[in-house]
Amino acid sequence: MTMKVGSRQVDGVTIVDCSGRITLGEGSVILRDTVRDLLGKGNKKIVLNLKDVNYIDSSGIGELVSAFTTTKNQGGELKLLNLTKKVNDLLQITKLYTVFDVKDDEASAVKSFK
Repeated sequence: MTMKVGSRQVDGVTIVDCSGRITLGEGSVILRDTVRDLLGKGNKKIVLNLKDVNYIDSSGIGELVSAFTTTKNQGGELKLLNLTKKVNDLLQITKLYTVFDVKDDEASAVKSFK
């Protein structure tokens, strides 16, 4: 299953709904291009909704970190929303849970931007 993304605006925050697998190749490229495209259009408040992401490999984790860093370097903020148990466990194991701002519901994710 390839990765699909769709983005929408909620109160000035861009929510990117991701589904499928974030893996080496197509999945990580789609994520990278989506985040760069949003930043290029001036969208600095980004939430990645990972509710329907069922698998992330090491390349996908790298891409999440890269998206986070790129966004931060351009003066924006990137947060993660609705992690599945697998993805949550992966972030705990890699100690990246402390790096990302992770939210469990969309309303609190949107409100968390100042």
